[in-house]
Amino acid sequence: MAEHKHGSMDIKEQEKTFDGFIRYVIWGAAISIGVLIFMALVNA
Repeated sequence: MAEHKHGSMDIKEQEKTFDGFIRYVIWGAAISIGVLIFMALVNA
């Protein structure tokens, strides 16, 4: 079995994917909140 050296793996691709995921979640949440506020104002 190969020796594992902690912290030696290249994780740039995983970090880029995670950053993209977080960006989409934030945009999705902001759009959802905006739609809810718009619906509340129109229905008032």
